[in-house]
Amino acid sequence: MTTETIRLALQRAQELQLSNIIVASNTGETALLLAGKGPNVVCVTHVNGYAKPGENQMPAEMRLKLQQLGVQVLTTSHVLSGAERAISRKFGGAYPVEIIAHTLRMFGQGMKVCVEIAVMALDAGLIPYGEKVVAIGGTGRGADTAAVLVPGHASAIFDTRISEIICKPK
Repeated sequence: MTTETIRLALQRAQELQLSNIIVASNTGETALLLAGKGPNVVCVTHVNGYAKPGENQMPAEMRLKLQQLGVQVLTTSHVLSGAERAISRKFGGAYPVEIIAHTLRMFGQGMKVCVEIAVMALDAGLIPYGEKVVAIGGTGRGADTAAVLVPGHASAIFDTRISEIICKPK
């Protein structure tokens, strides 16, 4: 599924002449498949401490390899969970940002990831404001969803516009 998702995403990026591709990758394996395939490839990892406090799931060697191949690697707090998840875990209930995440999951986990990583890359200054990008996400390991979208900054997340779903699981 990952290779087909990437093939479709790259094909659509080329058809639309889009130069920014953002991909979610915990270990770097999915991002490695995109290295050298576009002018600006951004890999968004899980936040440090996601699986184990103080640690990142992507090995340092893989991070270095991706960077040497021209892939920008971003590790930062997840825009659709972050500190708000700590509140819901501590006190229970659902909070506004989590409601956004759950609403996007109605299209599949990968769609939530696509929006989230594009917003994170925009906030980090790794992609230009106001331009369409291709975002690639997944459910668990690998990639199963790709979309064309214009992300808004986290502070204006409702300005995000999903213009096309390239592929997603049924």
